[in-house]
Amino acid sequence: MAWIILVIAGLMEIGWAIGLKYTEGFTRPVPSVLTAAAIVGSMLLLAKATQTLPIGTAYAVWVGIGAAGAAILGIVLFQEAASPARLLFLGMLVVAIIGLKMTSGSH
Repeated sequence: MAWIILVIAGLMEIGWAIGLKYTEGFTRPVPSVLTAAAIVGSMLLLAKATQTLPIGTAYAVWVGIGAAGAAILGIVLFQEAASPARLLFLGMLVVAIIGLKMTSGSH
């Protein structure tokens, strides 16, 4: 269950990272409130997951999900660069996340 909570926390991190773009410096109320809620929710779920999972693994996976997801959505939503090298390193990040899950003592 902790892994499911951690993945949801990571997905919420993607949401708030992308949400930052839509807040326009927290000048737009609705995106700002949604982004703030996603930040709080993501942190609370991360904290819950770390009650069971090792902090180093949980934090690395949480950040990895957020970073990979934000980069991928940046490419899709904001036409950010999608060079072969960037895609290669995003793929390596995903492999690292999976590797941390597979080698974690808590399944």
